[in-house]
Amino acid sequence: MYPIVEKNDLAAKVYRYVIKAPQIVKKARAGQFVILRLHEEGERIPITLADWDAVQGTITLYVQAVGKTTTMMSMMKAGDSLMDVVGPFGVPSHVEPGKTFVAIGGGFGIAAIHPIVRAHKLIGNKTISIIGSRSKDLLLMEDEMRAISDEVRIATDDGSYGTKGFVTTILKSMLEQREPVDVVLAIGPVVMMKAVADLTRPLGVQTLVSLNPIMMDGTGMCGACRVVVGNKMKFACVDGPEFDAHAVDFELLMARQKMYSPQEKISFDIFEKICEAQEHRETAAW
Repeated sequence: MYPIVEKNDLAAKVYRYVIKAPQIVKKARAGQFVILRLHEEGERIPITLADWDAVQGTITLYVQAVGKTTTMMSMMKAGDSLMDVVGPFGVPSHVEPGKTFVAIGGGFGIAAIHPIVRAHKLIGNKTISIIGSRSKDLLLMEDEMRAISDEVRIATDDGSYGTKGFVTTILKSMLEQREPVDVVLAIGPVVMMKAVADLTRPLGVQTLVSLNPIMMDGTGMCGACRVVVGNKMKFACVDGPEFDAHAVDFELLMARQKMYSPQEKISFDIFEKICEAQEHRETAAW
């Protein structure tokens, strides 16, 4: 069992969890992820490591309640325990000195870029973080990103904070003004990562994306996480999760992510009805 040491409500349906997992901390590297289950019959969900603490033996995860499992997890509190947390999985991010590294985190992806930016900063690279959200109140980890970035540039869809527009609005301006950029990393919604790739491809700027497709075992055995990169089939769990953004077949990726949407909706609807029934019983008991 993996105890939840700390839980914080950050924004609408977004939560930060600190989980005791000392064995994972020993091998955690930037860019890697874990797979967790809430209970024995639970769904496996992959989540990128946002941080870890070698002294406390804890990992930090950010989870958005969008489906049945993540909603169930949102109901858990500090002191509860997860059934499984296994990992770390995936190839660690490649970092090399002498680069101007631009990391782009859209919405929930900000948590995923955090340890990668820190790794680049630690070897002396110039780090520029572009983070964005729909509005100011939904922006995650601004203080944490400022602590490890030479520059932080912010975009909000509604213009309530920073530049009005998308993270790609800022990147486009940087490229048009010919600011030095050696490597771009984008993590967030697939449509955002595709848009970043479309911006940098004509200029030949090295661009990476971290993919989070449907995933089961995390060992490459089940094949659920297969993606097509450079016309070759890859498994995101063992070959990635980072890939050359200019070679990713984003259209296929988006189609595969929707494969089980009808079943996920049915499962979530049943779960909601069970929760409503439980709430009514508890209300009646009072």
